[in-house]
Amino acid sequence: MKSITAFLVVLFTSQLFAAPATRPNVILIMSDDMGYSDLGCYGGEIETPNLDALAMNGLRFTQFYNTARCCPTRAALMTGLYAHQAGVGHMVDGAGSKSRSSAYSGELSKNAVTIAEVLRTAGYSTYMTGKWHVTGVTKPKTEADKHNWPLQRGFDRFYGTIHGAGSFFDPNTLTRDNTFVSPYADAEYQPEQYYYTDAINDHAARFVTEHAKTAAQKPFFLYMAHTAAHWPMHAKDKDIAKYKGRYDAGYNAIRAARLGKMKRLNLLDERWQISPQVGEWSTMEHKEWEARCMEVYAAMVDCMDQGIGRLVDTLKTNGQYENTLILFLQDNGGCAEGMGRNGPFKPRAENPSLPVLANDYLQPDMIPKQTRDGFPMRQGTGVMPGGADTFIGYGRDWANVSNTPFREYKHFEHEGGISSPLIAHWPAAMQAGKAGGKQAGHLIPTPAHLIDIMATCVELAGVNYPKQHHENTIVPMEGVSLVPAFSGKPIDRAQPLFWEHEGNRAIRVGQWKLVSKHPGGWELYDMISDRTEMHDLAQKQPERVLEMAAQWEAWASRVGVAQWPLGGGDKKKNQGKKNAQ
Repeated sequence: MKSITAFLVVLFTSQLFAAPATRPNVILIMSDDMGYSDLGCYGGEIETPNLDALAMNGLRFTQFYNTARCCPTRAALMTGLYAHQAGVGHMVDGAGSKSRSSAYSGELSKNAVTIAEVLRTAGYSTYMTGKWHVTGVTKPKTEADKHNWPLQRGFDRFYGTIHGAGSFFDPNTLTRDNTFVSPYADAEYQPEQYYYTDAINDHAARFVTEHAKTAAQKPFFLYMAHTAAHWPMHAKDKDIAKYKGRYDAGYNAIRAARLGKMKRLNLLDERWQISPQVGEWSTMEHKEWEARCMEVYAAMVDCMDQGIGRLVDTLKTNGQYENTLILFLQDNGGCAEGMGRNGPFKPRAENPSLPVLANDYLQPDMIPKQTRDGFPMRQGTGVMPGGADTFIGYGRDWANVSNTPFREYKHFEHEGGISSPLIAHWPAAMQAGKAGGKQAGHLIPTPAHLIDIMATCVELAGVNYPKQHHENTIVPMEGVSLVPAFSGKPIDRAQPLFWEHEGNRAIRVGQWKLVSKHPGGWELYDMISDRTEMHDLAQKQPERVLEMAAQWEAWASRVGVAQWPLGGGDKKKNQGKKNAQ
């Protein structure tokens, strides 16, 4: 009797969770506003055991690049094009009206296709959870106004936000499939405590489980776009408690510990001179507040990692784990913006005069005036972040720690702005690769870029990249496939890599990088001996500067880069605003 029962269980399970197709499932996970060294497997002290495990049993790319800002990164990632070619040369704020250029339309271009649109033609099911942020945010009056929402750009299911930032406890523009929903009036999802990072992870696990039950014969593509650890610094109490006191030693000590760990992990070349420490802990007036900011930041990353662990467990339970490629990356470097950090301390009101209201989740405002339970939003020096009634960023000095060992931050094209971890984990392929000499946790030093993810997915799916889509001519993809690296082979990177954002510029050709921080001139660095960009060689190698600058100008003309600031204006005033962030 027991043998019959066991046979029936095996038969039922095999039918419910059929063996994965030869073509792999692909899960693309992106975090928001995190620095190069935040993850444990890239040198950080934040507890990320699940991502660390994926890295140790997969690959870590050490020179992977994003575009230094949220909207352009998402546009480039989704399309395999440079952000200007995809219509998001700046942000999704209507800047195109100033430049009068399709490169700055603030909308994902109809002449670009998304990974979801391409893989769907190859028979993939396509799912997304999290932050979309490649279209303008308005209340749609008709279905046509949703033409650039996820379901209209190739996804079968979507749970997330159209907007780029907001409360983690009460996110605005929250959308299920094609309809705005309230996080507190959603019959399909009612957790004990609503927290957006958990909701993103929970829906990802739900989508892959439903796929295993209803479409196991098909591969799937899942895009998880986390808002952690973008401001505001919101986290659950139990996660914050894990880091109580962890950062009391301050910037200098934490950065030194990261540098030591990065050396042990072979992520830091002994030839590199470390970039300057920003912020001196001994002179900080509000140490408890500063430490709390980083405690909450770490808790946000920790929570994200916990959810990724639950997703991995779900894949294993469903029989989807072995043939699923998981990619993890970040949208830009650590964020030095001073969100909510200026001004006087504002204590929580004991008897708020504002009426309790159901938050208008259709409003695109990132900073609500009050919480759902009626407490005014608090900002300013000394406001301890973490709760729903606070809206604080962790600031420049901690961003410098996050970006260890590099210079600059989000917005800028120096390494601190554009360097991202890339973890690649695919047991079915990488176990075979080990027979060829590849070791677990192998480091890949070849430069790679967001634009390469589309090419990678196209190769894995065995699909032809389209020349036409919905009667629109499609711009050819720019990247190269990373698939060879999964079996220990070299990546075919022949073309330079390019960047531009808000007048900040860069080009990478082999070991050489030419970079400029607006409105300054070109700087030249040898990325082998000086990836921390401490020794400018522009004066010593003027011919190389001219040659690379000409290549950048040709690219800028080809993709539609406009002079910054868009539409003219006071350059000094504009630069002053940016520096104030």
